[in-house]
Amino acid sequence: MKTFDSIAIGVPEVLLPREGVAHDKWAVVACDQYTSEPEYWEEVKALVGDAPSTLNLIFPEVYLAEADRDARIERINAEMKRYLAEDVLEAKEGFVYVERTAAGKLRRGLMVALDLEAYDFTAGSTSLVRATEGTIVDRLPPRIHVRKGAPIELPHIMVLVDDPEDTVIGPLARAKDDFEKVYDFDLMMNGGHLAGYRVTNADAEAKVVAALERLAEPKRYAERYGLDEGAPVLLYAMGDGNHSLATAKAIWDEVRSDAAPDDPRRYALVELVNVHDESLVFEPIHRVLFDVDPSFDIVGALSVYAGVEVTPVDDLEAMTKAVDEDAQRIGIIVAGGYAVGDITAPKGNLAVGTLQPFLNELAEAKRFREVDYVHGTEATDRLGKKPGNLGFFLPGMDKSELFKSVALDGALPRKTFSMGEADEKRFYMDARRLR
Repeated sequence: MKTFDSIAIGVPEVLLPREGVAHDKWAVVACDQYTSEPEYWEEVKALVGDAPSTLNLIFPEVYLAEADRDARIERINAEMKRYLAEDVLEAKEGFVYVERTAAGKLRRGLMVALDLEAYDFTAGSTSLVRATEGTIVDRLPPRIHVRKGAPIELPHIMVLVDDPEDTVIGPLARAKDDFEKVYDFDLMMNGGHLAGYRVTNADAEAKVVAALERLAEPKRYAERYGLDEGAPVLLYAMGDGNHSLATAKAIWDEVRSDAAPDDPRRYALVELVNVHDESLVFEPIHRVLFDVDPSFDIVGALSVYAGVEVTPVDDLEAMTKAVDEDAQRIGIIVAGGYAVGDITAPKGNLAVGTLQPFLNELAEAKRFREVDYVHGTEATDRLGKKPGNLGFFLPGMDKSELFKSVALDGALPRKTFSMGEADEKRFYMDARRLR
């Protein structure tokens, strides 16, 4: 595989279904979606039938708690080997430019092999590839179990680059008619449309590499974010699939010492996406505490913790408007009404970076029964107003601040933002050999 160590990528040999395999049955959504909706996956199973499909090569997390987990993993690995033996898949070397249309938006990406040597998901990492949210190590073992014996990988990983001038992917979009179209079809279950173009032009490939090298220039990087000269460069930030990439890294760390120089497990197949792509919208994820300890004043404690100045407001609209006007404000929802909290002594670059560590401390002290991470204003309002509950409404995150925030504060708290709804997430299409 052709590799470019300075920017931690390689040109992958991608495995794609051969002619005659129905693409609309082959591609299914990421395994970590619809985890509370087994009926979704049962409908997918009915749609696929006996056709070759990535459904047979993944472990939908809705089934993780079932007793036959080990047997399911064995079946997955056996199916992978069968597909390889029966030439269901064919290899094509090259970057793949990807266009995904969903919910009326077009997302553009690029399939590359990402070097796991340049990735460190631990707290305080200064690696070229970094996690954007805290990695929960306890979530890795079942994923490691699946990947360890797998002869191929199927990624749902999206990795972001901060490219405001669109120098990496933009030129490929304009030149796509010069490349080999390798798929173009409608996805199942309201997933939208997917098209892929293998970058067969050496000049186009070279321009991708040059553009990434320019983004990684240390002096230019430091100036872009107002950092000290010599600050470690953050070129790639995790978008989706943080725990999947961490799984690949954990396995590579385990086998590295005995691995051959060209061991394919050193790399992971990912889709690069420009954080400035118009399709990407960062939605806030709010917090609701259930069964709060009535003897403990959580809002008062927060005021002491972060200098939060609390001002009551008349209604939900006034609260949301005030929070949206300033990233260092939070909304507070209780059964009796609404308030806005101005954070005067922030603990991080974002309001969530102040609030989440505080909530973690309260959870350890058992000041509430549980916390739920809630999408949407209406649901947060409904749950926060229930007697005994407490809702925290967070401001939206400006996606242009992501890289600077991670560079300054490290990985953001878990559940800081969401990139799209479930049916907008990556579908499995491209694969790569691991052994």
